[in-house]
Amino acid sequence: MLRKIAGPASRFVERWMPGAFVFAVALTLLVAVLSLTLTDTGPRELTLAWGDGLTGLLAFMTQVALVLLLGYTLANLPPVHRLLTAVAGVPRTPRAAYAFVTVVAGLASLLSFGLGLIVGGVVAVEVARRFRDRGTPLHYPLLVASGYTGFVVWHMGYSGSGPLNAATETGVYATTLGMGVVPVSETIFAWWSLVAVAVTLLVIAVAMPLMAPGEGEPVRPALDAVFEDSQEPAGAAAGAPQEQGSPADRLETSRLVTSVMGVALGLYLVLHFLDNGFDLTLDIVNWTFLCLVLLVVANARQLAALVARGGRTVVEVLLQYPLYAGIAAMMAASGLAEMLSSWVVDAATPGTLGVFAFLSAGLLNLFVPSGGGQFALQAPIFASAAESLDVTQPVVIMAIAYGDQWTNMIQPFWAVPLLAVAGLRVRDIMGYTSVVLVVTGVVFVSTLLLVGAG
Repeated sequence: MLRKIAGPASRFVERWMPGAFVFAVALTLLVAVLSLTLTDTGPRELTLAWGDGLTGLLAFMTQVALVLLLGYTLANLPPVHRLLTAVAGVPRTPRAAYAFVTVVAGLASLLSFGLGLIVGGVVAVEVARRFRDRGTPLHYPLLVASGYTGFVVWHMGYSGSGPLNAATETGVYATTLGMGVVPVSETIFAWWSLVAVAVTLLVIAVAMPLMAPGEGEPVRPALDAVFEDSQEPAGAAAGAPQEQGSPADRLETSRLVTSVMGVALGLYLVLHFLDNGFDLTLDIVNWTFLCLVLLVVANARQLAALVARGGRTVVEVLLQYPLYAGIAAMMAASGLAEMLSSWVVDAATPGTLGVFAFLSAGLLNLFVPSGGGQFALQAPIFASAAESLDVTQPVVIMAIAYGDQWTNMIQPFWAVPLLAVAGLRVRDIMGYTSVVLVVTGVVFVSTLLLVGAG
């Protein structure tokens, strides 16, 4: 049944889905029209809000860029790349390959959304290479889609920006709302959310192989250029032993330089956690991965080569993020975001508030694919509703997180870094991921209904 659904969905998306930048422009125009027609905001006011808002997420954009860049760098360090290549040899059948890539990408996404996106692409390429060498080509778009579907659990993990925001003294809950912090032990690491992670990964690991082409149906293998591009990890040659020349050359090729900085950063992280407990922020997540990179990388020259190559996973994100910041600014200035969320809140009951927050967050994520920016817009509204309906705050915090990650399956923005590694277009995978949107939606809604009822 899933294969019969995925085929038409894939053909529809291939025909009608534009590139990620065009999608962002179309959303900008849609939000402008909705703001002008549904609110009292005038064209001049809206234009100024949009223009001023283009810079509204620059700090967060830098954090996100670091997440992606450090994720690419870590995944392509020769020791880690060799590990991923070895891991790619685990699945022995095509169906096992699709499920395997899904689970590996999901586990990596729980550590860091940037790492998950890069690992999903790298493992998909390496698994495709292994099967090609065995004479059994895989349906490459489905394999890459499997790598992206692991991203549907990222906001339930270590880099989940909404729960991390609620857990910090400078976050929305402690400052804007004055409610104090909500620790991650009650959100990301709550037993019911951990169970939801496991069930979600299981469901998509079962669903992806069921969408594979049947017997006699065409299989689209990866192009040889994909394998040639990833044959040698970026920076591998730069990290190899070289003749020692000038003092500058010796410094650039010495492991001591990067190791000293890695140890220093590791010491800072230890002191941070000793002083603050399990206090996670997106910055701390980034410094954790930078620490690992510095400790594993061969030398500064290899690090420079890796970062230069990793820029391709970041450039489109940097280009599009101001557009989404402008969309968020229009929705905030016009009151459109608050209006949409308030409509949802008015229809909610104590048992369904989590579900309505989830659906509202899923809708808003199409316009603002930024976990932190979206949380800042929605948390005040749903936190107040939770107080009035006597619903615990962790429920609405994770509901917003679930919704944010959920509609990434049909929002092309975050697929860009993975596709840069895998050498495909957005339209090649979105037909399959749209099916994942449906099956994971059932898991998320069921979880929130059960928690809300409790």
